[in-house]
Parts: sequence; C-alpha cells; structure tokens
Amino acid sequence: MKQQWYVLRVQTNREETVRDALLTRVRAAKMEETIKNVLVPTETISEIKSGRKLTAERKIYPGYIFVEMELLEETLAVVKNCPGVGDFLGSGGDAIPLSEKEVEKVTAEAEKKEEAPTIKIDFDPGDNIKIGEGAFKNFDGVVGEVIADKGLLRVIVTIFGRPTPVELEYWQVEKT
Repeated sequence: MKQQWYVLRVQTNREETVRDALLTRVRAAKMEETIKNVLVPTETISEIKSGRKLTAERKIYPGYIFVEMELLEETLAVVKNCPGVGDFLGSGGDAIPLSEKEVEKVTAEAEKKEEAPTIKIDFDPGDNIKIGEGAFKNFDGVVGEVIADKGLLRVIVTIFGRPTPVELEYWQVEKT
C-alpha cells in the first residue's frame, strides 16, 4: 500500500508532546516502515517586546499534526491510541489523505522556516509612536506606512514645524 499524508487533530499547545509520544510508540511497535514522518509545521518569527528583539517558533496549524503513513488497521490502532490524539481530519471520522498540492504546500512551509525568520511588525498606519534609537531619538511621530518585507516604517515626524517622512527600522520605535 502507498504511503500518504494525513492530518490528525491533537490537543492544542501539545503538538510536540503528541508527536514525540507517537514517534516513541511507532519505534516500540517497530512500525517505522509504515509510519514514516510526523510533522508539526512551524515558522520562526521575530518581534520586539520591551525594546528587545525576540525570535520565536509559532505553529502554522495549531491543534494539528501531519503524519505520513500507510492506512492499515495496525497503524490506525497505534495512532488513535496515542495520548493527546483526537481523530483524523476527514468526513465522519474516516481518514482522508491530503492531495499532492496540499502536501507540497505543507512541506514547503516547514522547509521555509530554515531560510529566514518572518518579521512580525505590530504597527499600523496612523499609530502614534516615539522614536527610541537613532538621529531622531525622543521625537514623536505617526506611522505613515509599514514596509513589512524590509522591516521598515515610514514615520511622519514634525521637524522645524514641518511634517517630514523618515524611514526607520521597526525596532527603533515604540507605541505611545
């Protein structure tokens, strides 16, 4: 029988624990050939909190894990009896495999995390800010534009009584 990818509902915020428990059960049952991969897709994000740049892992699909396996009675028993596993995603409790297109999307997202972290910018146009770094330190301004892919903000600052646009990195400012 052909190996296919399936989606499992699991307890939210316990995805890694469930994955590890499932892999342990697979090794104990010597089923490594029928249950090949167990995946929890995550992405790395960068954000500024309290003036510090933090990077964190965030689950792309909270409450779900992806399993590449052959759909046999033995594999179903191992997976369904694992603590924290709800059921397979599908209609009426029947396990429905993911299409090739869906598998490519999920695996591409999982591999993408190794490239570069995604920048999380918590600013919107119109937000009032205070500049904490650089030549305009302690100036107040208003966010005019968010350039997320470069991690920049275009801020309108009043200099000598005139509104002037200034480009700053997102970590140089804080909301007021």
